[in-house]
Amino acid sequence: MSKNLVIVESPAKAKTINKFLGKDYTVVASMGHIIDLPKSKLGVDVENDFKPEYIVMADRKKNLSALKKDTKGKQAVYLAADPDREGEAISWHIKNALTDKKLKFHRVEFDEITKDAVLAAFKHPREINMNLVNAQQTRRILDRIVGYTISPILWKKVARGLSAGRVQSVAVRLIVEREEEIKRFNPLEYWDITAELKRHADQPKDRFSGKLEKYKNEKIDIRNAHDADRIVNLIKREHFVVADVREAKKKKNPYPPFTTSKLQQEAFNKLRFSGARTMHIAQTLYEGVELGKEGSVGLITYMRTDSVKISKDAQVSAREYILATYGKKYYPEVPNSYKSRKRAQEAHEAIRPTLPLREPNSVKNYLSPEQLKLYTLIWNRFLASQMSPAIISQTTVDIKAGNYLFKTGAAKIVFDGYTAVYEIEKEKDEFGEESKAKLPELSVGLPLDLLGFLPAQHFTKPPPRYSDATLVKILEELGIGRPSTYAPIIQTITARDYVNRSSGYFHPTELGTVVAQLLIKHFPKILDVKFTAKMEDELDGIEEGEADYLMVLKAFYSPFMHSAESAKLEMKDVKKEIGATNEICSLCGKPMIIKWGRRGKFLSCSDYPRCKNAKSITSGVKCPTPGCSGELVQRRSSRGPFFGCTSYPKCTYTARKLPEQENAEGNVKT
Repeated sequence: MSKNLVIVESPAKAKTINKFLGKDYTVVASMGHIIDLPKSKLGVDVENDFKPEYIVMADRKKNLSALKKDTKGKQAVYLAADPDREGEAISWHIKNALTDKKLKFHRVEFDEITKDAVLAAFKHPREINMNLVNAQQTRRILDRIVGYTISPILWKKVARGLSAGRVQSVAVRLIVEREEEIKRFNPLEYWDITAELKRHADQPKDRFSGKLEKYKNEKIDIRNAHDADRIVNLIKREHFVVADVREAKKKKNPYPPFTTSKLQQEAFNKLRFSGARTMHIAQTLYEGVELGKEGSVGLITYMRTDSVKISKDAQVSAREYILATYGKKYYPEVPNSYKSRKRAQEAHEAIRPTLPLREPNSVKNYLSPEQLKLYTLIWNRFLASQMSPAIISQTTVDIKAGNYLFKTGAAKIVFDGYTAVYEIEKEKDEFGEESKAKLPELSVGLPLDLLGFLPAQHFTKPPPRYSDATLVKILEELGIGRPSTYAPIIQTITARDYVNRSSGYFHPTELGTVVAQLLIKHFPKILDVKFTAKMEDELDGIEEGEADYLMVLKAFYSPFMHSAESAKLEMKDVKKEIGATNEICSLCGKPMIIKWGRRGKFLSCSDYPRCKNAKSITSGVKCPTPGCSGELVQRRSSRGPFFGCTSYPKCTYTARKLPEQENAEGNVKT
């Protein structure tokens, strides 16, 4: 019988670790959290130093019983949950729940599930870090106080079943305010004038173009077609000549290896994976994948991190691979290093392959298509981060036509460097346009022939709606949330029907807008971006032993409860804002009215509760199915919102968008 018990969170992780440890260890899974606050009440004794009232979760009682049985006959328990606050708290709860005083408890942590990393961790176990535990507990208590205080107010004022979160509500605010910016936006007309040119002796097929930039050394601003035509007619009289030719080489440095937020952003941009999907796939790659005779192997390091540091061993492995595969010029003389943001957990590493030499092609037969795509992205990014910069040659040409100045340019990669591995956006010239063609040989004083003009009308565009990538980016930039919270934030606000995802972009629902506006008015501090970021810094301070968790909780609680008491009295009662309709109840013949529910507005019989007839409000768009007289109404499934016909089940038409919906950013026009 083994002497030691090792407890991890998941069976996949247990399976991978088990093969590294000898017969003296038994590895089991707790299935995540076993202990938590009760769902039925606040579960925090605010009068007694915010003491949390922890209970064994109902669906985890069997897991705890199994763990207690597993400890019988053991001398020591190794708590090997993930290397973060959450993992530390899970370990602490399990230790407290396993009450056998004879057992010795050890905490082990590793950023990658490889034999060397795991064995090294078991050689250097430590005590549970209570600073990490207190940081996690403080976040949990803060979120519980906010949620269990504000939610009942929303039930009373808007609709039963609504909920509010400390960080999630700020994310909804950002989306709502962006939508308001878009609605307020007034597009402005402007024009570009492009001249089609060629060298005097060349054939017309060798043409190139230049864009009008200045008049008498001042930037030109053309606001309508009349001015564009007038300027074109004036320029036609002028002679075109090359005024200046400038050539420059610039370095484009590689990107750092992935942090959690950057992985989620890039996975959305390149693979169209949501944050939750990215993290789920990354979790499987971290915990272990069956690789034939090798068995279960962890392919990437821990995927919840804000550090861009990598180990010396990983750097050496990358160097060996780059030199052997690409040659000496692709590896810099001084290895690349990157600076993490303030308060990043430098004890952790960036997300990287556990073995840089394990190419994606070597494991593709063992991975699902999604796993292979994400592993390839991580592998390429890490390897590229250790390679030489790309060198780009850029040519810029000034062309004069009297007092008018045109510009053109071209850029080309002279040395591909890290781009041999990691694809980058097409290089753009200083005018913001892609250089699509090579320029002919041009020199100062060379006369040019004008072939024609291409005036083009444009309109300024509103700021784009947030996508998974840009929402995570702005949350990180503002200091809201941390690596483990980005994906759950997005999951929560979509599940609560505060926002919808359409064509990859977030739209606030009417419900989300109303709730956000009410919370901004009555809980300005909670919804304040800077205050939320400051709270994150204080949690980091608790983790690092620089702040006292009780002081943080006490400083937060009194002002928050003052706002809550005021909101109970002063918040607008949206429930009472009942809208009249011309529709008649199909069950009792009484008028139907518009009311608020946990998914937004809906139609209800005015004779409620005697008549409980209720239905969704239609979009006003006819069902496109031939011969169908129904209208489209928004519904929800496990995959998110969609539009279905009111004649269902007779008509089974469904669509993710209304037929009139248009444009790449997911703007809806009905």
